[in-house]
Amino acid sequence: MILVDTGPLVAVFDPRDAHHVPCAATLRGMTDRLISTEPVLTEAFHLLEPGTRGATLLRQFIRDAGLSLWTMDDKRLLRALDVMEQYEDNGMDFADASLVAAAESLRINTVFTLDRSDFSAYRPRIGRTLSRFRVL
Repeated sequence: MILVDTGPLVAVFDPRDAHHVPCAATLRGMTDRLISTEPVLTEAFHLLEPGTRGATLLRQFIRDAGLSLWTMDDKRLLRALDVMEQYEDNGMDFADASLVAAAESLRINTVFTLDRSDFSAYRPRIGRTLSRFRVL
């Protein structure tokens, strides 16, 4: 299972994006199940803008089960808020915090992101261990 951040979703579905070609190639090579969070999808749809071909393609990708949604319960919402405070010197946003909370809940540490430096700094607690993200 691989967590997916906003940047690759926008890049894959917007051919004008500077990262379109490498992100599309990376996505084509993935065989693991992809999962993301509501805050990430909110950002992606905002950046793709309603009514654009990119937004339409992202909706279809989700409908075709290309991407699953992990949802936060109250406990995980509070964890995401705590993580934001922990990394506030890095300027962590809610979408990134939601991915850290998802990583901890799902016990996975692989993330498809363009924010290499941020996700290299974040450490999800998987079990009793602080793990490094494997960044794609």
